[in-house]
Amino acid sequence: MKYLFALFSGLLIAATPMAQDAVAPDVLIKTVTNEVLDIVRKDKDIQSGNTRKAIELVEAKVLPHFNFMRMTQLALARDWRQASPAQQKVLADEFRHLLVRTYSKALTEYKNQTIGFKPFALKAGETDVRVRTEIKQSGAGKNIELDYFLEKAASGWKVYDIEVGGISLVTNYRESFAAEVRNGGIDGLIKSLQAKNKTGEATSVKK
Repeated sequence: MKYLFALFSGLLIAATPMAQDAVAPDVLIKTVTNEVLDIVRKDKDIQSGNTRKAIELVEAKVLPHFNFMRMTQLALARDWRQASPAQQKVLADEFRHLLVRTYSKALTEYKNQTIGFKPFALKAGETDVRVRTEIKQSGAGKNIELDYFLEKAASGWKVYDIEVGGISLVTNYRESFAAEVRNGGIDGLIKSLQAKNKTGEATSVKK
């Protein structure tokens, strides 16, 4: 489940209400990731598999700092244009719920991995950046490259994609979303996501 952990780490980069527009993206990631992972290390309930508590943590600390509308748009690619504004909102909401369940599950599987932060330089006027980090596995486990893609909005830096070992989060879902749209249209995709969320199904990322 190391890929699940890596992706969930990506969801934890902005869990503290900081003045994001005054903090460089790499500083934001480093400061808050370390803080949140320290909390997780001390929370025995989450470590023992308390999914409800993990979901509450994700809902409270993570979701406000992600641009789920853009993430969903990127995941649907050209099929996004087929959806009405109302359908787009429902899709973004359901995609958010799916990711919350996936990464809440990953949080309960955290095993004291550490994060390495690579050099980063923010250029003047830059509003779309890639911040590179690395998940360091204990023992002989292979380290995992973990990159964040952030854009600067009026409310601060927002995450719109995460790349793990060269695999994009939004691209990972693109094939399955496209298949659902081909088979049942936009409404078919919505129904599929709603069914997965209703049953509590969490999806892993391909290696």
